[in-house]
Amino acid sequence: MTSGMSDLPGLPTRDFCLIRHGETTANHAGRIAGRLDVALTDAGRAQARSLAQVDWAGPVSVFTSPMSRAQDTARLGFPDHPARLCPGLRERDWGIFEGRPLRDLPARDTTPQDGEGWRAMILRVHAAITSCCAGTPDTCLPVLICHSGVIRATRLLAGQATVGARAPNARPIHFRYVSGRHEETSDEF
Repeated sequence: MTSGMSDLPGLPTRDFCLIRHGETTANHAGRIAGRLDVALTDAGRAQARSLAQVDWAGPVSVFTSPMSRAQDTARLGFPDHPARLCPGLRERDWGIFEGRPLRDLPARDTTPQDGEGWRAMILRVHAAITSCCAGTPDTCLPVLICHSGVIRATRLLAGQATVGARAPNARPIHFRYVSGRHEETSDEF
């Protein structure tokens, strides 16, 4: 686990699903987007539309980051489910590194100049997931359209030892609450 992250708050004791937005122009170009409001590519829109074909095991309640890439993914992937905006699901602010090549990305546990600290982001993500889960009936699965950094923060909140690899675009990642802990799966619903 990242140093200084052993005292993180626990996640809500229920299942939820995170989905990274479809491919963006910044993803395609290998650029840091963070808080930049970049558009989905044609491939990203196709990825988002494919979410409409997922056979969910039951009803879902959809939440989305305020970034247009996440909102567009929610609109295309869940056309019959109005998504509720959740500002806490936004991507990390990389400050002076925004728009630069991914190879320039600073260490995750540093605070970039004019940006957001990693611990602050993790706590923001915790509050957002907690709020979305609280705003969803027990009979529905909360589905949160978000960003790679949000998924990485959630992995630490779920007790995983590392943040893992960057999540694929527009692929559901289920955090199942089993035997007192969350297990991350990418299986079909």
